[in-house]
Amino acid sequence: MNEQIDNYIHYLKVERALSANTLTSYRQALVIAVAYFKKKVNSWQEVDQYLILDFLDELNQEERSRNTVIHMVSTLRKFFLYLQRYKVINDDPMAKIDSPKKATVLPDVLTVNEVNNLLEQPNLNKPLGIRDRAIMETMYATGMRVSELVNLKVGDLHLTMSMLQILGKGDKQRIIPISAVAIEWLDQYLNFVRPNLVKKKTDYVFLNARGGQLSRQAIWQMLKKYVTSTTITKKITPHTLRHSFATHLLENGADLRIVQEMLGHSDISTTQIYTHVSSHHLSDVYNQFHPRA
Repeated sequence: MNEQIDNYIHYLKVERALSANTLTSYRQALVIAVAYFKKKVNSWQEVDQYLILDFLDELNQEERSRNTVIHMVSTLRKFFLYLQRYKVINDDPMAKIDSPKKATVLPDVLTVNEVNNLLEQPNLNKPLGIRDRAIMETMYATGMRVSELVNLKVGDLHLTMSMLQILGKGDKQRIIPISAVAIEWLDQYLNFVRPNLVKKKTDYVFLNARGGQLSRQAIWQMLKKYVTSTTITKKITPHTLRHSFATHLLENGADLRIVQEMLGHSDISTTQIYTHVSSHHLSDVYNQFHPRA
């Protein structure tokens, strides 16, 4: 059964050109599933809808998050379609299993003052402090994903035009604007810090102290470190600056479709969650300024 998983991941890598992070998430989900199925059956042909429902029920009993279960169902649905297409199984056991509805969880968003507070935390007397300031300014100015940030290449920077070229999910390219403030910090980093970090030729913009490509985990640890130096009590993740970027744009009148394009969302419904966040802002403004509120 593991052989089919390996074949599927190889298919996704070669035929679908999915990113390494996406491939890892699919593999991890399928490894969890097959470990359960192997207790009951010896082949994928023997897996039926009732066994899958038992497995999903166990995930719920383990108090896995709703999004984890949704991701598992989505992964299994695609995997069994693949198995059926390549004649590994006759019938698709996922055909009669409904996908659980995704709960609308509003992301934590920083206020403008909180963003400014966070951005001011790096020690600018240290080279890595300048690098960290450039990273956070770039994230907030562009709303790019952390995976996009760590994979940003020097050739993707078009700073004289105030633009960045980003390779997003599914290898989709988009060009987005970047603020003058972020460009100033990028210039400082590129001119005075990055040259001293480079140990061997590399095109990646943001480097660690050893001259290698920064990891997503390193960005996460960096943000956590700086948040502890502030009075911010919200749960902060690398995505928080992306959420704040989108929400602040909408609060200031940006068109939803433009924000969708900048975030690289293929479906506008994904972007619409930020309209719910910014509606809280509208309520606050109404309550503060309307004479009968």
